[in-house]
Amino acid sequence: MASLNSRTAGALEGEVRVPGDKSISHRALMLGALATGRTLITGLLDGEDVLRTASAMRQLGAGVSAGADGVWRVAGRGIGGLVEPDGVLDLGNAGTGARLVLGLLASHPLMATLTGDASLRRRPMARVALPLQRMGATIHAREGCLLPLTIIGAANPVPISYRLPVPSAQVKSAILLAGLNTPGHTTVVEPEPTRDHTELMLRHFGVEVRVERTPQGRATTIAGQPEIEGRAIAVPGDPSSAAFPMVAALLLPGSDIVLTGIGVNPHRTGLIRTLIEMGARIEIANRRDWAGEPVADIAVRASELRGVEVPPSRAPSMIDEYPILAVAAAFARGRTIMRGLRELRVKESDRLQRIASGLAACGVEAAIDGDDLIVTGAGRPPRGGATIETALDHRIAMAFLVMGMASQKPVGIDDSGPIDTSFPGFAKVMNGLGADIAPADPATPGAGE
Repeated sequence: MASLNSRTAGALEGEVRVPGDKSISHRALMLGALATGRTLITGLLDGEDVLRTASAMRQLGAGVSAGADGVWRVAGRGIGGLVEPDGVLDLGNAGTGARLVLGLLASHPLMATLTGDASLRRRPMARVALPLQRMGATIHAREGCLLPLTIIGAANPVPISYRLPVPSAQVKSAILLAGLNTPGHTTVVEPEPTRDHTELMLRHFGVEVRVERTPQGRATTIAGQPEIEGRAIAVPGDPSSAAFPMVAALLLPGSDIVLTGIGVNPHRTGLIRTLIEMGARIEIANRRDWAGEPVADIAVRASELRGVEVPPSRAPSMIDEYPILAVAAAFARGRTIMRGLRELRVKESDRLQRIASGLAACGVEAAIDGDDLIVTGAGRPPRGGATIETALDHRIAMAFLVMGMASQKPVGIDDSGPIDTSFPGFAKVMNGLGADIAPADPATPGAGE
């Protein structure tokens, strides 16, 4: 394990491009594998999660390669053309990759076994398995529908209309991907809208996607077995990754940074909306469109933050950003109440508990009330001075490294390895802006003192 310490830094300055959007990168590889011809992808996240998806697509028969020019090339198999893999599909820590691959496989007449690392093997798959079984797939899994699991795709898949019991872009996307190789119309109904990267990319590849407002919620329908051809895709910077330098710049006096080419899909901007409500000086400029996705540059300047109440309806648009929002709340004046965070309990770790215990270790008043997180800040830097157990969770790791950049004492993390799943080179990028993140030296007093 590679531990890191983060110490108080001066103002952050400069312009930076964060790695490509992880959600869009997964989908670009998968739809490229289902298209005929060649798909060219620029800006693909080369983090471990996405590399696992690239490997899985190769095992399923697609040609996937990264060029020296930074462009990824995918030679697709066409709808229904995936082949049975010779070995186990190991998705590492990629929850999105695992659930979406299950969707791809559900309507192909083949058998495949999926597994992952210790963290992914604890994450429930039942919510995606249930609708895929209704479409005709057979799934054998460990008790609790955990990985490793084996899926036998349907030889004659059946289209379904499925209402999501809880908001989940992963479940929605898995069903839509299964629907691509299913005759007839497949519909997913969402009581609360979730991120729509799959729908936008399907349209980019020429798939007819119909979205309607119904009394039951937002209904998304696709017609199965279309012919799709390879496309060029430019992947925006990941707003979930941009959240870490964004909050760091807000917390460090005198900071002034610009994040370029960031995805600003309205289903992903809940954190920005919340930070602005807290008093953050954030400006969005130079809006444009990349392969159907809205993109912009984001300027961030140091700000004094105040506590706010975040409604549960906002959770789907910022579910991955709550760890870093909680860090921002620790520096704000007053209470920040984040409601409706049940989904955080089944992420890479029990994020809700990890956030609360990490903040408490750093001298911050934090409490869990049901599915709500309450953080009380004093409007000044908290004590810090702890080493955080990350439990293989990359976002917990990065959030507390940001905390150490502005707290009174250094903050350390026990394992920086998982950061590469979503933000390879995180420490280098942050240090380039003016941070002080370095390997922990057990002989030198630092985090944990």
